[in-house]
Formats: sequence, structure tokens, C-alpha cells
Amino acid sequence: MTDTRAANPSITERTRNIDAGGPVVAVHFLNDLAGFVLGEETLVLAESNGETRRVDVHAGAILTSAADDTRIITGGDDGRVLATGADGKSAVLATDAKRRWVDQVAQGPDNAVAWSAGKQVFVKTAKGEDRSFDAPSSPGGLAFAPKGFRLAVSHYNGTSLWFPNAANAKPEFLEWKGSHLGITFSPDGRFLVTAMQEPTLHGWRLVDGRHMRMAGYAAKVRSTSWSNGGKWLATSGADQLVLWPFQGKDGPMGKQPKLLAPADKRVVTVACHPAQDIVAVGYEHGLVLLVRIDDGAEILASKPEGVAVSAMTWNLAGNMLAFGREDGRAAVLRL
Repeated sequence: MTDTRAANPSITERTRNIDAGGPVVAVHFLNDLAGFVLGEETLVLAESNGETRRVDVHAGAILTSAADDTRIITGGDDGRVLATGADGKSAVLATDAKRRWVDQVAQGPDNAVAWSAGKQVFVKTAKGEDRSFDAPSSPGGLAFAPKGFRLAVSHYNGTSLWFPNAANAKPEFLEWKGSHLGITFSPDGRFLVTAMQEPTLHGWRLVDGRHMRMAGYAAKVRSTSWSNGGKWLATSGADQLVLWPFQGKDGPMGKQPKLLAPADKRVVTVACHPAQDIVAVGYEHGLVLLVRIDDGAEILASKPEGVAVSAMTWNLAGNMLAFGREDGRAAVLRL
């Protein structure tokens, strides 16, 4: 085994390279336009025709982002929440009254948006109404449920489930000691999973609050992605792709993960194809593979460049993959 994967089928010739001009911290698709989020101030919008535009959106660091098919939501250390469309025009959705850093954002149903500053969590509803509540500690992540209007907030010692439209309703608290960071619902809404400060995942089966612990990682899990239909949860944090099974009513409880695409370096970012059981896997030395879940077959998408793949995503149609690296080298792969 070599990390160049020279013997593997390759589609590297279908990749269009882009110089983002700074570290890429996230990437989102607006239909077929790839929006690369840089660590400082700027979005780089890459059109499918090869044109690129740079749009300055924040007066400082971009700390967090989310998106749907029409706009990229960003939060920055300038205390603002902005929405930027495919035309490059930005609108200010909120400005924190105390100019605190906006640490987390999430895109919800019907253009609802959530964000956090300090311990406070805010939601702007589809009707433009503002809601807020105070979390027990600074949120580590925000995620809207796939059904209904409910927001999950990860924080120290657990997670809060909040219904923003329920006036004066106290959020439901799911307890588990430790610092909870990234958070994600399963596509069917039955499970909630958080990435911990230590190298482990924790989850809850929401119907009864039963705990799930997913351990064995060499490093903190910084990237997760659900496969088509939510059958598998793909994760980073090891020197191979780790896939936890969620097909049954008990999720991964009592089951072992599927391990694919081992390498000499750790997996740092993952992105599941929206329609097929394929995972794009990015490693800390720059290798990008497309891995088929059923049999582990691999296709080389990008050779190692010596710099970590820091962000990666598919477009909704599943025929384009965008990824960026910590040194600003980015690319769009068309299948």
C-alpha cells in the first residue's frame, strides 16, 4: 500500500485547480457554484465556467459557515452574521449588540438561521422573528432537526434541544459529561451525535434518550457526514475511513464500525455522496479518494500535496466535488 494510490483508477484529470489565496476553512455549493470560505474576510466563488470571484464579507476572521442551495451564511469575529448569494451580494442578517464573536451558525428550514455569541443562542425564523435563549455554556455546535423546527445545541456536559417557536418553553437537556463540539442529526431525525473534545463520539437515541458511545479514534473527530439515506455515519479521526452503522433501530450500539481506505496519514475530512454509497475522503497529507462503501473500492481524485485537505463537499446533483487545503490550494472535480 502506498498513499499515492498509483495503481488505483484515477480521475485527477477531471480536476480544475483554484488558487484560493488563503487557508480554506469550509466549502459550500450554491447549485453548481463552489463557494470556498477562507479563514480571513473572504469568500472565493468558483463558477462552473471556470471564472472565480473574491468577495470580502467580514472585517476579520470568518469563524463559522453553513449553506443551503441559495446562500452561504457566515459568522465572524466582527460580530456579524451575513448571507451571501451566488451573485456575490451579501446581506447582514444580524449584528451582535455586544460585538461578540459569532462562533456558530446553522441553516434551518424555510431560510431560518441560527447563530451563537458567547453563551447566547439566537434564531431568526422564517417570518423574520428573533428568538434567543442562554445555553449552559458556550455552544460547540448547532444543528437543526431534519423535521419540525427544533435546534440542537452542543455545549459542556451535554446537549440542549430547543423549540424556538415554543414561547417560554425550557429546552430539553441530554446529559453526558465532557465538552461536546460538532453536532449532527441523523437524516431521519432518530439519532443525535456529537464530537467530543477527546477523540470519541457520543450519541443519543432520541425516542428514549439511550446513550451511544463511539470510541477508538487516534485524534479528535473534526468531520462527519451521513451517507445517502443515513445508513452510515462517515467520520475522520483515524488513519482510515471509519463508518458507523445506523441501519437498525439501535444504531451502532453493540456493533463494530466498517473500516476502509487505510493510509499512512490520518483522515481529516469526509463527504458522503448525496445519492450513492460513496464517500470522498481527504487526508492530512492532501490525498483525496472516492471510496465505495459496499466493497471499499477506491478511485484517486487528488494526489498527496503535502498539505491537509481542510474542507470538502458535493453539490446536490452529486456530479461535482469541491475541496480545499490549508495552504489555499483548492479544486473542483467534475464527474
